[in-house]
Amino acid sequence: MTRTSNALDLEPGVFTLDDPREIARSLMRSAEQSARRRSPPYRSAMSMLTFYINRAGRHLPKAQRARLERAKKELRALYRMEPPS
Repeated sequence: MTRTSNALDLEPGVFTLDDPREIARSLMRSAEQSARRRSPPYRSAMSMLTFYINRAGRHLPKAQRARLERAKKELRALYRMEPPS
């Protein structure tokens, strides 16, 4: 994954944090502070998280994948979004 994007500048090591809530908060901060994003902050943050998970694919350890999936739930909670049904 690239270190920067045209949408968000991520905090270093955000996807390797141990706490899913801290991952979500970091992504939220990055999305809220970015002036370059084209979509709403929630969508930008969730897109970056999903992109990272998809990009890592099979090489992502199960524990880290589970932590990142929990970070998605935390991100939804922070933005008060309902999970897709």
